[in-house]
Amino acid sequence: MTSFALEFGTIDGGDLGQGVVATLLFFLVGAAVLSLGFLALDLLTPGNLRTQVYTHHRPNAVILLAANHLALAVIVVTAIMTSSDSLGQGLVDSAVYGFVGVVLQAVALRVLDLVVPARLAELVDEPHLSAAAWAVAATLLAVGAVNAAALS
Repeated sequence: MTSFALEFGTIDGGDLGQGVVATLLFFLVGAAVLSLGFLALDLLTPGNLRTQVYTHHRPNAVILLAANHLALAVIVVTAIMTSSDSLGQGLVDSAVYGFVGVVLQAVALRVLDLVVPARLAELVDEPHLSAAAWAVAATLLAVGAVNAAALS
């Protein structure tokens, strides 16, 4: 008959506590960057974006908001993963690179607004789903991926 022993090892509550605190702080930085990204997108679109998405149910506004958040999430995740191992410096790295990502996404949206045939303001306010919204969303995701890859 074969017997086996189950080894748990030692448990270090200090490391666990520090990890939980770091997790919460990085989450707060990420949530702040996503909130800032929402505010930036809201400033760049006509009217109140929250109202267009949640009250008027404008499908194009939803697509742009979702794509922007996904792009920023990729940037935030990359910023956190590539940040310094030191907690304080890592938080600063993540916040700064996240902020840069928000700025670059806003610049990309402005450039798109200049080069697409229709104004984004009209697209966002349109009550019917537009293929152009998908094209803009894909561009925002692509810009977010490039931003994330550029993080150093």
